[in-house]
Amino acid sequence: MSAGSHGEVQQDDGRFRVTRWTIEPGGSIPMHRHEYDYVVVPLVNGTMHVVTPDGTATAAELRIGDSYTRTAGVEHQVENRGSTEAVVFVEVERLS
Repeated sequence: MSAGSHGEVQQDDGRFRVTRWTIEPGGSIPMHRHEYDYVVVPLVNGTMHVVTPDGTATAAELRIGDSYTRTAGVEHQVENRGSTEAVVFVEVERLS
């Protein structure tokens, strides 16, 4: 993936897909829509910014191991506006 981010699929068995995402300082995961319900498990403490299609940005505080869920259909861009540390998290999608 471009824009200073990359995802590594660690598991995909047709029921769940587990992806480790890294967003470098100043990088982003471009605008996308989630097709499945998902869980995010932060691997670092930090802040990422979530930008919706209308341009609204929300700062999301990440704490190691403090997971959260979202439903299918969510559309956003995820940014690391920091200048020194990568944002790293595991995303678990429920495929079935």
